[in-house]
Amino acid sequence: MIMDLTNGVEYVPTYEDKDGDWMLVGDVPLKMFVDRCNRNRLMKSMEAIRLGQRKIFLPNQTRSNIILTSIVMSSIVKDLHSNGVDVKKSESPLSNGNVHSTNGTNSKPFKIFIGYDPREDVAYEVCRYSLLKRSSIPIEITPIKQYELRQQGLYWRERGKLESTEFSFSRFLTPHLANYEGWAMFVDCDFLYLGDIKELRDMVDDKYALMCVHHDYTPKETTKMDGAVQTVYPRKNWSSMVLYNCGHPKNKALTPEVVNSESGAFLHRFMWLEDEEIGEVPFVWNFLVGHNKVVEADPATFPKAIHYTLGGPWFEAWKDCEFGDLWLKELEECEKAKEKVAKPMFV
Repeated sequence: MIMDLTNGVEYVPTYEDKDGDWMLVGDVPLKMFVDRCNRNRLMKSMEAIRLGQRKIFLPNQTRSNIILTSIVMSSIVKDLHSNGVDVKKSESPLSNGNVHSTNGTNSKPFKIFIGYDPREDVAYEVCRYSLLKRSSIPIEITPIKQYELRQQGLYWRERGKLESTEFSFSRFLTPHLANYEGWAMFVDCDFLYLGDIKELRDMVDDKYALMCVHHDYTPKETTKMDGAVQTVYPRKNWSSMVLYNCGHPKNKALTPEVVNSESGAFLHRFMWLEDEEIGEVPFVWNFLVGHNKVVEADPATFPKAIHYTLGGPWFEAWKDCEFGDLWLKELEECEKAKEKVAKPMFV
């Protein structure tokens, strides 16, 4: 399917054979797809593939490992009206570890990087789904997968005993992954978004190198999630959701070499920055389950993003945690959305 987006760009959803399972590998711009085929000299033998009312050409040689489907997603497509701008929002329930984006205005999508750990794949899926479901702006979501970063030569440090997730340190590659341009967000996968991410993005202030919730948090528990060691340090949980001003001169210090060599204290405490370079956003955008509290009479305390920092319902020991019912409801919606997606077909 070629989606005619409001910005005039045509995208080709492509799938790839991963050990017998067809997996979505991204929404590739049509021109980029054709140019890439030309560069690889795979266009000698051409075959017209009809997608909807349009045709594109797919090299015969690639049909064994790449296909296109005429029905990629049976997604919720909504016309939204936001600040006088009509936004076309497309929500795909598929992910499989690659970039996914909603598309609307001519502005560049807001880049969001989600920490990924194989043990918490379902948490990543729900976090991603909740963001896409409620966003009224174009967003681009990319999982930070350690094994991919290692393959790319961007991450090589050995995992320490106190690292509770695979993205404990790789999260700090966010400015690098965003090409040190614009604003981008990193967030742990154990978040559930209840608010429109536009509200948070609109808080960014270029005078800061980064912005986050300034938690005063000392966990009482000695373990979290599935028995992982609970560590205590200054600025605990500040780095779990960060808005990075990727083009800020100070953030150019976050090179792969620095991320792979500096201590946890240096990175998680943002020690490459001065205190005044760290902006603050309301705690409701990183609402810590078991720590932050809702005051019924005060809407300012209602969570916009719930953080299951000790463990979420995807772990047996935490299935009955506070706000667990909201996460389980979101999971159910996410799974139903996936069921509506037509399976890839050879065409």
